[in-house]
Amino acid sequence: MSKLQSSSISDAGQASRIRSILKTPESGIFLVLLAICVLLTIVRPNFADSYNLGILVRQFSFVAIVALGQTLVLLKGGIDLSVGAVAGLSGILSSWLMINSGINPYICVLIGILIGAVCGAINGLFITKFNLNPFIVTLATGEIFAGFILVITKGWAIRNLPESVLYLGQGMIGPIPVPFIIMIVLTVIFMYLLKNTPFGRYIYAIGGNESAARLVGIKIDKVKISVYAISGALAALAGIIMATRLAAGQPTIGDGWLMASITAAIIGGTSLNGGEGRVIGSVIGAALMGVLANAIVLLSISAYWERVIIGLVVLAAIVLDRVRARLNRN
Repeated sequence: MSKLQSSSISDAGQASRIRSILKTPESGIFLVLLAICVLLTIVRPNFADSYNLGILVRQFSFVAIVALGQTLVLLKGGIDLSVGAVAGLSGILSSWLMINSGINPYICVLIGILIGAVCGAINGLFITKFNLNPFIVTLATGEIFAGFILVITKGWAIRNLPESVLYLGQGMIGPIPVPFIIMIVLTVIFMYLLKNTPFGRYIYAIGGNESAARLVGIKIDKVKISVYAISGALAALAGIIMATRLAAGQPTIGDGWLMASITAAIIGGTSLNGGEGRVIGSVIGAALMGVLANAIVLLSISAYWERVIIGLVVLAAIVLDRVRARLNRN
């Protein structure tokens, strides 16, 4: 084979790979994100300042971490409406332990993550063992967890967290915020888990056709409980990192993360019907949500409009999911 023919085949293969990438749902949202960033840079040059970008990536990292767990739940055909409350409760309990128990702060972080996993597992147990609707179960447990936050704090923040643990939320590695690095590491881990492990394939199988998955011997209940436990643990991690960012266990930690996590996943290509989506798309969706929130500040738009804009984005994401489902059926 001549060098010219070899080069032509290589170019054709590369073009084919590019086309396949551009057909993925996350590629479209990434191009939208890129266009908005370019437009903001032109209109408000300070958008691209290292200070503003540092704030931006740090802020959307929290939502992205929660969205990773929410994505797993959506992929298997469920939903988790308790993630915001789990994040807040775990952040509060971890902060309380740091102040009152004398335990090493990083051990308190691990205990907080474990508490989140237990909260998620409770969701999974109610859903599987009593065959209850995930929407109703997680809505109810979310209210319970949120109530415990107020019972514990009585509305007051738990302040003066140990300096040693604040690095998780406030630290930098070079120019990059630590929460962003944690989010990237988690994204890589869950990309590998979903693509290269039996557990990941089971999640897609259950979301695609639960009856068929049961017939081939997949332990449906065990996978579901595990997925909700992971979702709770990731929400807890995000809540704890936010507490270290604020240097206090605020009762409001996790507020707004529920809608943002679901929207990020749907925008990124995860189907509400289950069985379709990737975590990288959810991270890109979270980045888009963060950029929109940042744009509201930079463009001096009234903060009162933020919820309106986020609501419109949520509505657009749901419509996009339905359109995508119809196109796939055709």
